[in-house]
Amino acid sequence: MKKIAAVAGLVVMATSSVTAAFADGTGQQEVSQQQYDTLISQCRYAETGKAKCREAVKETYRVGRVDTKLDCRTYSGITVCGTLKLGKAQRQCLRDSTARGLPFRRAEVECYAFA
Repeated sequence: MKKIAAVAGLVVMATSSVTAAFADGTGQQEVSQQQYDTLISQCRYAETGKAKCREAVKETYRVGRVDTKLDCRTYSGITVCGTLKLGKAQRQCLRDSTARGLPFRRAEVECYAFA
C-alpha cells in the first residue's frame, strides 16, 4: 500500500507542470534571487537535459520577492526548489528508495541528484 501511495504521489508531481506557476496570470512566478539561483543550479542534476531545464526555469520564474510558498528543501547537502522533473532512472530510484522506507521528499531529492 505504501508503494502505491508513493507511486501515486510521484504521478501527481510528474503531471504538475509549470502551468501551475502561471496561476496568478502574470506569466512568471516571482522568486528571490537566491531561489532563482537554486532553481538554475539544480538543473545540473536534470536527467531530462540541463539546457532544457534552465530554459524552463527562465520561462517560469523571474527575480523579485521571496516566494514563501515555493517548495525548497535540502537533503544530503543538495538544495532544490519547486517540482522536480525526474527521468526514468531517477523515478526508479525514487520507487526503490521509498519502498525501502526512505521518506518521499528525501528520496526525491537524493534520487534527483545522485541517481
